[in-house]
Amino acid sequence: MSKHKKRYQNRTEILQGTLDMLILQTLQWAPRHGYALSKAIRTNSGEILKVDTGSLYPALHRLERKGWIASEWKTSELGPRLRIYRLTQAGRRQLMSERSRWERLTAAIAGILNPAEKENVP
Repeated sequence: MSKHKKRYQNRTEILQGTLDMLILQTLQWAPRHGYALSKAIRTNSGEILKVDTGSLYPALHRLERKGWIASEWKTSELGPRLRIYRLTQAGRRQLMSERSRWERLTAAIAGILNPAEKENVP
């Protein structure tokens, strides 16, 4: 197996549409800059989910355009300015909606993967 293939063998791709929910959830815990967001997602997923900058920053800009997050520039302790993102009220409402949708989706998938756990199995 090539080095390139081996590196991506255990990588889990984030389902389309879930990145927004993961970003909103992470920002609910605390405002963060982009790298800290990526690190929090990776750490809290047990190093399974890795968000590349090529996916993260376009998502952040899209969420900001929708009014679900807001950002401001702040000077870091090390000197360079960082763009800090925070969740807005509209973002909190969207997160609740996304979590509800996610719970319905995962329950539906679990019903297919584990049909014996349902009462009326055909």
